[in-house]
Amino acid sequence: MYGSTNSEVQINPEVQQWFIAVDRDGSGRITATELQSALANGQGGTFSDTACKLMIGMFDKEKNGTIDLFEFQALYNYINAWLSVFRSFDHDNSGSIQETELNAALIQMGYRLSPEFISFLIKKCNPIGLSCTVDQFIVLCVQIQRFTDAFRVRDTDQTGVISIGFEDFLNVALNCSV
Repeated sequence: MYGSTNSEVQINPEVQQWFIAVDRDGSGRITATELQSALANGQGGTFSDTACKLMIGMFDKEKNGTIDLFEFQALYNYINAWLSVFRSFDHDNSGSIQETELNAALIQMGYRLSPEFISFLIKKCNPIGLSCTVDQFIVLCVQIQRFTDAFRVRDTDQTGVISIGFEDFLNVALNCSV
């Protein structure tokens, strides 16, 4: 609800129960560490520190490293949307996606990337494997979107090519990275 106050937002009872379970210290706020303990990545592990910090940072309006129940509900909806996308491309239901599945997902999102770059992305997700877990997929997609947005701001002629100064490049890289 755009422009609404927290008191006007309906909290899903399931989300509220999950929030209470995740808020281990009972502070009424969730940290990245608390969130990590609650999120499974489909491979028998939890979401990475990077993914949890990224998601807390995206929804933490006060910028204090924690989220409240209302922010948690927005995060919950966000994660479920990404899970839906991920599952639609995890054709073998392995809990991870391989190069061909990642390529198909990125094509659907509007990206046409070379096979070599897709291979690079998979290796970036998992240097020792050939697949990407859901948390790695979310981080990767968020980073690609951030870089794309920064690129588009600079590609005023929409040619797909930009000229960028070193400090501007560093600014983009540091602001878009997790």
